[in-house]
Formats: sequence, structure tokens, C-alpha cells
Amino acid sequence: MNEPLQLSEEMSAGAARLRVDVHGGEPREHVLEDMNFLNYRLADVRLEPAVTLGEPDIVWHQDGPRDIAYDGRRVTFTGPWPAGPIQKVVVAILALRMEAAGLHPFHASAVRYRGRTVMFLGGESNHGKSMAQIEACRRGALLVSTETTVVDEAGRAVVGSKEPFIKKRTEGTERADKAAPDRGVEKFFGAMPSWGLYTQPSVVDIVVVPAIDGNFDPTLAEMIPFERQFQTLHSLQNYFLLNELLAAGFPMPIVDTEELRRARAGFVARFSERPYYFVRAATPQVLMDEVEAVL
Repeated sequence: MNEPLQLSEEMSAGAARLRVDVHGGEPREHVLEDMNFLNYRLADVRLEPAVTLGEPDIVWHQDGPRDIAYDGRRVTFTGPWPAGPIQKVVVAILALRMEAAGLHPFHASAVRYRGRTVMFLGGESNHGKSMAQIEACRRGALLVSTETTVVDEAGRAVVGSKEPFIKKRTEGTERADKAAPDRGVEKFFGAMPSWGLYTQPSVVDIVVVPAIDGNFDPTLAEMIPFERQFQTLHSLQNYFLLNELLAAGFPMPIVDTEELRRARAGFVARFSERPYYFVRAATPQVLMDEVEAVL
């Protein structure tokens, strides 16, 4: 394709960087006009003032019929695409670059409570990490992260997203099955509590896999190594969107490899050596009562 280069932008998340080139079509000021989703999903994504990478990681040819492909190094969009699918691909590729830099985004919230860093892991079922975090902060915990907790190779939570919910989904990613995010807060807390922030890197001391359901009697169980690693791998794989459609008829390209999966599993095994607890409860309040028993 010979379309003119309209735009080249570089984004960063910590030490990880990604370049996007846009060709043809109408001139654009930015690849994405709204960075809120990227910050919600990857904690702290910045638009760099200058491009430093020699090659693009994502290329978008705006002219032509809609298509998407991945060659093992670069994702190529063709045709008209709304912002939502582009955001999702940026998240997936930037998550790969973060891994290469020794940073692992977890689908998990975290708090600093009673001198310990507690992670609420969004594992296989993902039922309760946000409500558990809010309840912990209501009891005086400092917020480390909400949707995403970025962990380094030493098992330290080094940065995290700070918004508890994404309030508006971008065109192309709307979901009728997702309840209004404030509804759970209203049901369990009446109103959103306020909290302070904990911004220093800290080793994750305890991992809690929450399951909040109004029908559950409270139970707490320490998890065996297989369970710990199983749930942790689910949390990490969340960022590669291998089970998602980008748009009707277009699945997310497979950006993972056997080599990357084995390296990820090695990190999971090391990280999962700390205490893990599976906690069932009817409400966030009851769940935190159970958690406090092991703090």
C-alpha cells in the first residue's frame, strides 16, 4: 500500500513503549482521542512527545475493506475501525511489551491495609475484586490499584489504575450485559467512600480470590499451588484478549506464543509462592470480615 503516512505516535507504560502509524484516510490529530480506557486497563499510559522507536508495532491503513492481521511482530488494521477495537489491540500489544520489560499487568485490585499489601485477584470468575477493594478502603485501607495492578519480577506492586470503574465504553465495545458500575456501589455501600492512595512500590503479601454472591455462606480456604497458579494465569491472560471479538466477524488476532506462555507460567509459579485465599461471601462486608481473620 502506498497511502501517505498521516500520523505516527508513541505510547508508553513504564519502561514499555509502543508505536502506532496511521496511513491514508482523513488526517488525524491522534490515534486515540481518549486515553481513559488505556489508563483504566494498564494503570498509567502516556502519549510521548516524540517518536523514538524505529518501527511501528501497530499499523493502520485507513483506506480499503476492513481487516486485521498479526504477523508475529506487528498488528495491521485495514479500513474503517472505531476507537474501541483499536484501544483493545493497543492494550494487548503494550501488555506484551510490558512483559518484555519485566512488568506484569494483573487483572486485580490492591490495597495497603494493616501494614500489608493485599491483592484482590480477578481470576477465572472475576466476582468481587472491585467491591472488596472499596470495602477495604472504607475500613481505612489505602488504595494501591483498582482494575489493574502492575507487578514486577520481584513480586512488587509498582503501579496501578486508580479509577474503580470505566464509566463509558467507546464505540465498538459497548456491552448490554454489563450492569451500570455504580449500581453495585449503591447496593452495598449507599455511596462511594473516599480513600487515600498508597503510591510506594510494595511486595504483595497476600492474594485473595473473592467470590461475592448474595447466596453464599461465608467461607475462607487457603489455596493449593495448582489453584494459585491457575487463577493467576487467568488474571494475566486477561490482557491478551484471546477469547474476544474485536467486532462482529473479527476475532482478536492470536498475539501469544508457546515461548511467551512458558515464560509467563514461570513468573506465575514464582509469584504464587505467597499465601492465597479463596473467599466466598454474600457481601463485601462479610468478605472483608473473613479476610481480616488472616491478616
